[in-house]
Amino acid sequence: MTKFLISLIAIAGFAFSVTAAAQDGAEAKSAEAFRSLDREVQTLKKEVLDLNRDLFLLEEELLFPANSQVAFFISMDVGEYFELDSVSIRIDGKEVSNYLYTLREADALIRGGVHRVHMANLKTGDHELVAVFTGKGPHDRDYRRGATLKFKKGIGAKYVELEITDRLKKHQPEFVIKEWE
Repeated sequence: MTKFLISLIAIAGFAFSVTAAAQDGAEAKSAEAFRSLDREVQTLKKEVLDLNRDLFLLEEELLFPANSQVAFFISMDVGEYFELDSVSIRIDGKEVSNYLYTLREADALIRGGVHRVHMANLKTGDHELVAVFTGKGPHDRDYRRGATLKFKKGIGAKYVELEITDRLKKHQPEFVIKEWE
């Protein structure tokens, strides 16, 4: 009977070691399969991001061809006499953009940032741009001021900057519209 128990214990030990070895092999295979799957997912992610970038560029080219494209940018210099709240843009009497700035966006403009507030397609010829700036002026009073530019759109892209600067002599903000060359 003792020989039988010893044999039974030996067989159980052998079965346990075979099972443990099989489990170790299965875990190794499972871990390798997981790493392989993770690499495939990362590769697919990269391909999707590249495709998304290409589609964005294609969309920009189709919606705004270079020969009819016009873009309007907002910038600020100093900003002591004016706190920007919003800007409204009209082209040829039609409102094309109305943008309300957050505190962080206005702060970014004061620190030298430039915001593309609107992009459009315009036919070649003469056009009129009217920009209305709303915010807080000197002595924390509500302030609303407009600026106008008559410009000629030729063939090729046109870039227009709506710049808010401080006029130090008069302690007032100044709104200037200029075309980029």
